[in-house]
Amino acid sequence: MNTERKQIINNCKRVVIKVGTRLLTDEHRIPVLISGISKFREKGHRVILVSSGAVGIGMKELGLKKRPSKLAEIQALAAIGQNKLMSIYDDQCRKHNFKSAQLLLTTADLHSRERHLNVLNCINSLLENDILPIVNENDSVSVDELKFGDNDGLAALLATMTHAELTVVLTTESGLREKDNGVLGERISLVKQISAKMRKAAEGTDNTEFSIGGMASKLNAAKIVNSAGEYLWIADGREDDTIDKILSGEDVGTLFVPNANKMQARERWLHFFAKSTGHLIVDDGAANAVCSSGSSLLPAGVKGVDGKFKRGDTVEIIDSKANIIARGLSNFDSADAAAIAGKQSNEIFQILQRDSDDVIVHRNNLTLVRSEAL
Repeated sequence: MNTERKQIINNCKRVVIKVGTRLLTDEHRIPVLISGISKFREKGHRVILVSSGAVGIGMKELGLKKRPSKLAEIQALAAIGQNKLMSIYDDQCRKHNFKSAQLLLTTADLHSRERHLNVLNCINSLLENDILPIVNENDSVSVDELKFGDNDGLAALLATMTHAELTVVLTTESGLREKDNGVLGERISLVKQISAKMRKAAEGTDNTEFSIGGMASKLNAAKIVNSAGEYLWIADGREDDTIDKILSGEDVGTLFVPNANKMQARERWLHFFAKSTGHLIVDDGAANAVCSSGSSLLPAGVKGVDGKFKRGDTVEIIDSKANIIARGLSNFDSADAAAIAGKQSNEIFQILQRDSDDVIVHRNNLTLVRSEAL
């Protein structure tokens, strides 16, 4: 038994479990999955299930062997498959004496502040009433600009939004594996930093016959979850006892460990969900003050302003090497920010001819973009 894994399980109150299409096309897996979720619930964990599978099950219903490429055909399959999928889930949940609820989301639901809060409040209400939220991308209406890309990303964002201490991604691999000259090797048990070598090893793991998410998307999900200060665990969903082993803290799959403290709710919103409408380009001194000294962004350190934004909008702070180093709420609109860029704070009144803030982005409204090896 792994002490660290056991401690993680004991300490987590909320768990997001994500299961992929290639697992759900085998209908035997759903009863096993719900049985495992029931065991999590019995131990006091509140579980959110992110389920792919609507398109894949729709394909099986129509006897298709290959995922179509036309959007309308995929949307139709999603509509067919989602109905069938929820029927199976509902039946299995009732066998374990609890109920389920369906949420179908697009990216707009998480990036709009009002809709974001509505989704969060809905999930919280379901959990408080001991109901299992089952979340999927709304594939029947989604278009490219509203898509998460894959449900690994959706699971990571939901975990971040709901402050789930652990995200479990069930897949058709034993975990992240080493790769040498194109040959997959040993399973990697623990990851504290996602390296370029790991990303290279994850390439080419996608299977587009039924699904769109491969190991590369799971590394992206791990980066999001770890950046928020929480854990992600990839494990083999083909084995009937995988969830039992996770609950026991056994060394299965790959555990991704955060190397940063937990983000607060406001910081999570700014970091992962708020849409940026402009950029503030800063000099090296300002970049260092923001990143290393915990300072607010003063107008003197701003070299340029890009985009059109209003006071209170989210902007990205860019260093001299064109790296995004932070995101925050601007105290000025883009025209005023450009007018005071490079000036001292005591010059702001003279330039704008009115009372105003003396910093462009206050530290309390700013989050650093936590970088990892790419």
